[in-house]
Order: sequence, then C-alpha cells, then structure tokens
Amino acid sequence: MRLRNREWYEKYAHRLDPDLRVQLSRKKQLDKESISVSYPTIIQFDKEELVDTYSLANWCTERGGIVLGEIPLIDAIYGEFSAELLEELVVHHQVEHLYLDRRVYASLDLSTKSTGVRELQFERNLSGVGITIAILDTGLFPHPDLINPVSRIAGFVDLVQGKTDYYDDHGHGTHCAGSAAGNGFSSQGLYVGAAPESKIVGVKVLDQHGGGKLSTVVRGIEWCVMHQKEYQLDILSLSLGAPAIQTYRKDPLAQAARIAWHNGIMVCTAAGNEGPKPGTISSPGHDPLILTVGAAYHEVATFSSRGPTKDGWTKPDLYAPGSDVISLNVPGSELELQFADKCVDEHYLRLSGTSMATPYVAGICALLLEENPNLTPNDLKAILTSTAKEISGELAGNVCAVAAVELAEHYRQFQRNQLPSP
Repeated sequence: MRLRNREWYEKYAHRLDPDLRVQLSRKKQLDKESISVSYPTIIQFDKEELVDTYSLANWCTERGGIVLGEIPLIDAIYGEFSAELLEELVVHHQVEHLYLDRRVYASLDLSTKSTGVRELQFERNLSGVGITIAILDTGLFPHPDLINPVSRIAGFVDLVQGKTDYYDDHGHGTHCAGSAAGNGFSSQGLYVGAAPESKIVGVKVLDQHGGGKLSTVVRGIEWCVMHQKEYQLDILSLSLGAPAIQTYRKDPLAQAARIAWHNGIMVCTAAGNEGPKPGTISSPGHDPLILTVGAAYHEVATFSSRGPTKDGWTKPDLYAPGSDVISLNVPGSELELQFADKCVDEHYLRLSGTSMATPYVAGICALLLEENPNLTPNDLKAILTSTAKEISGELAGNVCAVAAVELAEHYRQFQRNQLPSP
C-alpha cells in the first residue's frame, strides 16, 4: 500500500498550533475554489536565538505578509500571513512556534452575604482601599457606582479602537467591574461589589460583541505588566477565555498570565461556561499556576466548566457565586439590549456566568491585600483555596472571605518572624 505524502503542516505539527493546522488543511479546497486566504498568526521566537525582531518583520513583509505589531512580553509578533509564508516561517531558525490568532470571548452565561464579604465590610471595615484591580474586558463605562462620590477609575487603555476616553460598547466589562468594586451608590448600598473602595483600571481587549483576538488579550496583559508600577496594579481579572486546545506550556495567553503572576500581580481568570462536560476549562484557566474560578452557590452551576485540563490538572481552583448576579448596567449597550428582561433598573443588570464569579474573587483578593499587603499571588491562592467551604463531590470549594481574611491576618505574624534582624 502506498503511503500518502505528509503535508508540511503535518510534518512540522510540533511547531504549529492545532487550530492553525486545521485551517491550513483546508487550503487545497480553497485553492480549488480560487479563494485566496491569509491566516491571522502569532509568531513566537526561539528564546535561545538572538532575534532581530525588526529584520524578521521586514523579512515577512517582503514576502507579502502583514505584520500588525509586536508582543515583547512573550517574544512574538502578530499579523496576517499566507500559507506559503507560514511554510517558510515554520522552518526559520529564529521561530519557535506558530499560533492561530484565534478569537477570545467573554465568559458570560446573594453574593456578598453568602461569602461573608458583608461581614468583612461592616465588622472589619475592609473595602479594598489602596488596592487596584485591572479589568481586561470590553471596556469601562463611567457608572455612578464607580465615579461617585469620587472617581475610582484609575486608568483606561483601549487596545481595540485606540480611543482615549473610557467607554464600554458591550457592557460586560462594566458589569465585571461592579462585581469587583461597585459601591452601590445608585442603589443606596443595596448592590455592592466585594471591594467597594478599590480602584479600577479598564483594559479594553474585547469588542462591542464581546469577542477579540488572542493577540489583543496578550497585549492587554503585557500593558498591565509594563504599567504595573505606574498604576500600582495588584490584581488582574480576566472574565474571558478561548478553547484550551493544547498544553498550557504552548499557550500564549497562559504564558502571558504566568509572566504577570511572576511579576507579583495576582491573576484571577474564569473557568469558562462549557459545563457540565468534563475537560472544558478554557485558556488561560488551564494554567496550573493562576487562580481559576468556577461558578457555584450551594452546588456547582450547570454551565460552569469542569476539569481536568489537557495536562491532567484539577481545575477550577475555587468557586464563587456566579448565578443571577446583579451588577452594573451600561445604558444602550449590546448587553442591555440582549438581556432586556434581566434589567433590574437603568443602573443594574442580572447576569450569570463564571464571568461574574471571577471579578468577585478579584475583589476578595483586594480585601486580603488590604488586610495584609505583603501577600504574594502564591499566598493569595493558597489562602483562598485552603479556607474554601467544601462542596459535596468537588475537590475545589466555595470561597469563604471571612476565613480567608483571618488566615491573611495570621500570615502577618509568620512574616514578622521571617524578617531579618536589624
């Protein structure tokens, strides 16, 4: 029997994103139909090579490629490239891996009382003051609960349209910001986020339909790392994700989130809304290091994605309320129009999803950091997971803010004992 000759993208499969291989496998049919196509691709460089990014970008351009930008955080460039150029790139000595610049989506599908946050806010006077949370999402609307009596929007960057004034043309990002840090101004304190005095930085990486490119989200994380000191960023909240089609080690989004973590920024990300099927944790939540949040109350929400990951890790790490969460509404936004029946009033909207659970946990992280500013991301994850309330049949538990703050306070004594003598 004659063996079929392997195509180049099969021969070099180990250097290609699986989704990119699938797209390239369709090329023959496109050629028959006389359809010319380019592939949105992230080109990651070999870290052991001395790479001249400018020269390599020019090399691609000379061969008909369109280089759209650079992502130094993960040693990469991104753009639109033909199959013929990708065939040359896959064997280029300076290239380590090629990724499809796939779409990333918002993870959308009782909180303060059920987790003990209200107790912390009233009895221990914790509110997230002095802590800054970056919301990487669809943008940020200047909602009264974020700007009154004084504005707590510390910064904004738009990596989708390049606008300078903060806005949210979808609504998802503002809803998430409210779960993390809304102060209840428009409801006389009824609908309050976990950390109502923390500051918010909006990083727009998703468009008006709640979707975006992988490269844009990675650039958003890069922006946070580069501006960490300027905005005193403590926490990233990522209520978004893409299918985790390969190991976290080969995933650009997971790589970027991990770099932020190693730079001392706490990263909270959504598990995804593809449950109850197992093996549905989205990227970057499949990375074993960062904190992956699922949605539950007394039991896990049906929509919440389940592990294990492709690498065999147990995920999510923690559960938090994510069903019928009332938070900030953006008047006239796509989300308001799509979920008109979920509007509580002009200021608030009721939504469900791991998107809602994630920023709430980010807000609880702000309370822990207010209690003990010396906590590292590893400390925060260990405290939150070890104090979580057991859920029957689950390895991860429900977040318990009171127990977590008590343990964070206990860490102070341990940390004092570890300080060197003067």
